[in-house]
Amino acid sequence: MSSSSKMVSVQEGPQRFSTLRSDAPLLEVENLRTWFPIKKGLFRKTLRHVRAVDGVSFSIQKGETLALVGESGCGKTTVGRSILRLVEPHSGALRFLGRDLRELSPRELRPLRQKIQMVFQDPMTSLNPRMRVLDLVAEGIDNFGLAKNPGERKERVAEVLTRVKMSPDQMMRFPHEFSGGQRQRIGIARALAVGPELLICDEAVSALDVSIQAQILNLLAELQDELGLAYLFITHDLSVVRHLADRVAVMYLGQIVEERPVEALFAQPAHPYTQALLSAVPSADPRIARVQVSVLGDVPSPASPPSGCRFHTRCSQVMDKCDRNEPPLVQLGQGRASCHLL
Repeated sequence: MSSSSKMVSVQEGPQRFSTLRSDAPLLEVENLRTWFPIKKGLFRKTLRHVRAVDGVSFSIQKGETLALVGESGCGKTTVGRSILRLVEPHSGALRFLGRDLRELSPRELRPLRQKIQMVFQDPMTSLNPRMRVLDLVAEGIDNFGLAKNPGERKERVAEVLTRVKMSPDQMMRFPHEFSGGQRQRIGIARALAVGPELLICDEAVSALDVSIQAQILNLLAELQDELGLAYLFITHDLSVVRHLADRVAVMYLGQIVEERPVEALFAQPAHPYTQALLSAVPSADPRIARVQVSVLGDVPSPASPPSGCRFHTRCSQVMDKCDRNEPPLVQLGQGRASCHLL
């Protein structure tokens, strides 16, 4: 949910960031492809590629939340890691604060990484069990030189722990002394400590109980209102994004098949795959009757994606041309979708 709240000031690295127009996207991903080679033989010859991400484009405005949704293995996480260049994209453009991240050297990329942080799925494996909370949260502060002395370092950690609704008195404990929800709050605090503008939340609530999921989602919404953060919220569960996202992009087999404002997508999904995902979302209201949309078979291999529409092998509404012609993304109001039925 967008916010016009003023950003808190944070200390920046030695490099100046580009000044964006007020209407310019904070992040713009254009025709992103991230392929992984399949090699074989004594000389490790590349036989083909796993097309994990294959032509993905979207943008995120300041203070906006874009939810990236799809089944496991569709390429969602690879999109997030490609933006951070934790994996190197095959081609495409990644413009953040007006600069293409793919054209930057590691030294030039470093100060921009302060502005993009990631919250991982499993806080138990993403937090070093041998480090105290103080040192875990202060990792980025130390890395970017944001504290002049140990006192300021501790003060900054206490401030960010308070922001995620944890007591500063807990900063000398270890991760195993906390519940799963508390550990995820520590992960969020670590990301916030360096003053980011964009958080990439990779399945940030999927490992938590439903009641704890709601608490973390409410916390993320509050932080967005307070700090003007933008989120790329990666999840396989459409039900968790309805009250957090402004827009939803649905991925299937490395491509975006539908991208719509959240209310429009939930009210009238256009793509058969989106319809199937929504029909599987349980509703607590017995008055809401969902039409069940079936999905046939298993997800094809991204190393050998089907010709034409990639969903045609599993679609209950398949037509003759679906296996020959790839449908273009067509405009649907404020969104877009790719299907020959449109």
